[in-house]
Amino acid sequence: MPDQMTPRQVVEALMQGISDGRWHELHTFYAADAVVEYPFGLPKPSRLEGIETIRTYFAAVSGFPLALRARNMVVRQTTDPDVVIAEWDYDVTVTSTNRSLSVSNIQVTTVRNGMIVASRDYHNHFALAEATGRLPALLAALEES
Repeated sequence: MPDQMTPRQVVEALMQGISDGRWHELHTFYAADAVVEYPFGLPKPSRLEGIETIRTYFAAVSGFPLALRARNMVVRQTTDPDVVIAEWDYDVTVTSTNRSLSVSNIQVTTVRNGMIVASRDYHNHFALAEATGRLPALLAALEES
């Protein structure tokens, strides 16, 4: 029986799953009580708590007209063996228009017993919203808040 994955391996497998478009499987990398935070989320920062919320989120993202390919990934160990910091670029294709762009990302992830228990994900939500035509609605939401 293989040993459980290290934090580095978990994050690398998650990014490979995203690159492969396996959205309906991604929640399996997370613990039942995991928390995912998007400090740069639009129209405001967001927080996902628990596996069902995370599963629902990934199901919704699967409907976006985006193909994401991770490249240039570097995963750094920290002094805490459960915490890794991943830096990478996404090559993004908007499948409805064939538009392409690249966005840089950073994710700070805590993994215990081979499962993600916490993650702070820093993505360029603005660029993704603009590329998919969702920016006007997000700006309107920002004005209302």
